[in-house]
Amino acid sequence: MAGPGDDASAALDELSRNFTYWEPGAGNGSLSGAWYRRNQIHLLGVLLAILGNFVISISLNIQKYSHLQLAQEEQPKPYFKSVLWWGSILLMALGETGNFAAYGVAPITVIAPLGCMSVTGSAIISVMFLKENLRASDLLGITLAFAGIYLLVNFAPNITQAISARTVQYYFVGWQFLLYMILEILIFCILLYFHKRKGMKHIVILLMLVALLGKARLCILTLKWFLNQATKLYTTTMVVPVNHIFFTTSAIIAGIIFYQEFLGAAFFTIFIYLFGCFLSFLGVFLMTRNREKEHLQQSYIDFGNIPGKQMLDKIQPDSNGLSYGTLPDGSDSTKSQSGEKKDA
Repeated sequence: MAGPGDDASAALDELSRNFTYWEPGAGNGSLSGAWYRRNQIHLLGVLLAILGNFVISISLNIQKYSHLQLAQEEQPKPYFKSVLWWGSILLMALGETGNFAAYGVAPITVIAPLGCMSVTGSAIISVMFLKENLRASDLLGITLAFAGIYLLVNFAPNITQAISARTVQYYFVGWQFLLYMILEILIFCILLYFHKRKGMKHIVILLMLVALLGKARLCILTLKWFLNQATKLYTTTMVVPVNHIFFTTSAIIAGIIFYQEFLGAAFFTIFIYLFGCFLSFLGVFLMTRNREKEHLQQSYIDFGNIPGKQMLDKIQPDSNGLSYGTLPDGSDSTKSQSGEKKDA
């Protein structure tokens, strides 16, 4: 029976294997030939996921650019008539195809957290091509996201399973997965009850429903409805990181329970993997934090002069109201005019 000292020694050996680069004669480093041969199929899945998410980020920026171009036209046409918009849709389909292919050759616990690459790529592309501001929090977020990805890829479970119909059937009827499904259905019904019956529309409730539906790839229309509800009630800077965290966590839990991907893994390996997930989550949060507020830096809207009309040429933003700007109360100008007449 292995004692605590043996577990600590195994964890240190694992750490040294994952942080050794081309050490002569070792053959166990992160970039060594032995490590590459052992993880070649997983690296293919990682590359497919990274490229797929990067293509998705390109498609999102092209879609945003098409909307900006249409808004500048004198007679804007519907967005679905734009060639750029349809090009972005095709790129998004291509990126999602890469993600689906990645799930077939690498563990879920490796591929699911790599969704942060779409946010990272979008932040980089928006600065380079859409001329958005590069903030210090963006640089820190990108750095943390890449550091998290490195830890995830190196410390994810190194398993290669021959998935067959019999294997899937065996996992599907296992008591672990059946218990997990019962708990998931129960949680979904409770959240749906609070949302429909109690009228609760908190972002946690809406995006947990999205994560539970999206993991099974079922009821796509219902998933989109809940996601649209979240985007209508909350800003994108809140929806993007929370949705990424919930979806990634849900997918990782499903992979651990269904495929038992962390079975036999050392505690230190699991800890470093979770720490990598935390870094990627924190990076996404920093990249999306206060992003929408930068688009409202213009202090007024100039309406120009209207002949025969007495009006202010600047409408100041109303920070306390729901709308962007409000006209000053006309009674104030009337009172000022009456006061001037009395002084005269």
